[in-house]
Amino acid sequence: MENLLNNRYQLEEQLGSGGMAVVFKARDLMLERTVAIKVLRKNFSHDPAFRERFRQEAKAAANLSHPNIVTVHDFGIDQGRIFIVMEHVPGATLKEWIEKRGRFSTQSATSLIVQACAGIGYAHRAGLVHCDVKPQNMLVTPDRRLKVTDFGIARALASIHPDERSEIVWGSPQYFSPEQASGRSPSPASDVYSLGVILYEMLTGKLPFEAEKGAELARMHRDEKPRPPQEIRDTIDDNLNRIIMKVLSKEPSARYRTADQLGRVLITFSKEHKSSSQPATPAPRPDAQPAHYEPVATLPPPPVAPVQSQPVRRAAIPQNDPLDIDWGTAFLGLIALLAIGGLVPFWLWVYVSAIQR
Repeated sequence: MENLLNNRYQLEEQLGSGGMAVVFKARDLMLERTVAIKVLRKNFSHDPAFRERFRQEAKAAANLSHPNIVTVHDFGIDQGRIFIVMEHVPGATLKEWIEKRGRFSTQSATSLIVQACAGIGYAHRAGLVHCDVKPQNMLVTPDRRLKVTDFGIARALASIHPDERSEIVWGSPQYFSPEQASGRSPSPASDVYSLGVILYEMLTGKLPFEAEKGAELARMHRDEKPRPPQEIRDTIDDNLNRIIMKVLSKEPSARYRTADQLGRVLITFSKEHKSSSQPATPAPRPDAQPAHYEPVATLPPPPVAPVQSQPVRRAAIPQNDPLDIDWGTAFLGLIALLAIGGLVPFWLWVYVSAIQR
């Protein structure tokens, strides 16, 4: 295969491979940016109906714009192979994190799954079902930002002629839902089931069902009840144990209907778990000093000079002189008296005039 696709994308290095596709780190020569390109193997590219279905799914995925979804930039066919161009996300897959770390703490596991719920829930609101939710399809950056990838590829692969289907086409059977294992159409609740399987694995270090053959795994998803995660790891909180067992219900109607609902439940649980796990601060004793204070030496009080007694002097109260007359006030009073007296003859004249009429 040549290192240049459609005279635009320069392939630089291989990032990973699987039975379905090979992923490359590449350079977009037109926009001068680093991208990731997934090139499907030729045996998936011969069917014209599949090509059209894959194009439609890639177009629908390209319309998803969310911080927790890998952005799809382009789609094309070159040298008989279908390829899809996506944003390049530095980091590793969640599956690689699980294989490296084994068990996650409750806080770390729920934090990552809440991010996955946010991205997948956004797709559910847009009318899209992922159909192949698994940790291999989740990328985790060094700062622990999770992004979901490969929306719609499983549905496109389902359009291949039954004779050409394989276990690889349907994705990893460890994570698909009972209805998918039965061949029924997946729904948002199917993605929720797969998220529950991933959370189970992150907390316990084990999958709820394990078998060598895909057919046996499908049967176990359909018919067997998973072992409660709390029996494997007794430090798992009771409420979280109940949430996981609800998500792994066989019937879709018994689970949370969408990833958004599961995300909200996990956020509420995380807040309650965090507050309950913080140790209570003991009340200080009344005679206790703060720990960060140094003891202060007690010093004797300074000497006080004796105070001599002094006679108390009362303030002199001014006495009014009976002959001290305020002539200004007296003059104003006289004028008022004369004004009132002058009005008496006027009112008498008015009264007499009124009677004579």
